[in-house]
Amino acid sequence: MRKLLFVFLTISSQTLLSQELFVVTDPASNVPANSLAVNIMQSTFKEKFEPGYNYHLMPEITYGVNKNLMVRGSAFISTRSNELYGEGGSVMAKYRFLSSDDLNSHFRMAAYGRYSFNRADIHQEQIEILGHNTGFETGIIATKLIHKLAISSSLSFEKALDNKPNYPFPDYLGNNATNYNLSFGKLMYPKKYTSFKQTNINLMVEFVGQTINENGKSYLDVVPAIQFIFNSQARLDFAYRQELISSMVRSAPNGFYLNLYYTFFNLKK
Repeated sequence: MRKLLFVFLTISSQTLLSQELFVVTDPASNVPANSLAVNIMQSTFKEKFEPGYNYHLMPEITYGVNKNLMVRGSAFISTRSNELYGEGGSVMAKYRFLSSDDLNSHFRMAAYGRYSFNRADIHQEQIEILGHNTGFETGIIATKLIHKLAISSSLSFEKALDNKPNYPFPDYLGNNATNYNLSFGKLMYPKKYTSFKQTNINLMVEFVGQTINENGKSYLDVVPAIQFIFNSQARLDFAYRQELISSMVRSAPNGFYLNLYYTFFNLKK
């Protein structure tokens, strides 16, 4: 009886987690304690002011320190210089400070901070410390899961610094911004959960926006995605990002994401 209960709780836990793994934003939930997640993030975006596409490779490693705290390290590599070029990296920590659980639903809140360094040229008004700008970001996330639907939203403050050693941040651009997003994810398959080894298929859509605090310039993008989870351990994401509205200069706002994600559970027995 205890074994059956354990299996039921494990399957329920995996079901709850499955819709909270968004493509371009983080939910309030964390990587499980003593587990290591490796994510190979790739994007190909169409250049707006010149022909061609740019490719970004951003591998990241996330470790669950305990059930409430996780840490992450990322690297930034791109082809903006017509060859693979290491531009920089970032470190990030997220702390879950609120957790309310119920049968088939839960609510989470978390706070996070991130610092990035980057040596690439500064070529747009949009501030993006994940791959473009040196700087820091701090914010708060709230995520609600109800049966097979997850809703997540975050609000953050982001500040850009000089891209040392050669690219100081331009004086005529606003160097800090407010970021906001709203994400929805739904488990589409399987209809009935019988094993954590079943393949999950999730559909999701994310709305991602930013406003430059000094001049009010802003943008809003939509990111529809499909996600496959295998054996509750490996994950494949495919998404497309489309600019909806924008009043700022952005060098390559539209393009595709392909993420390959794998989690190593229970590193410390």
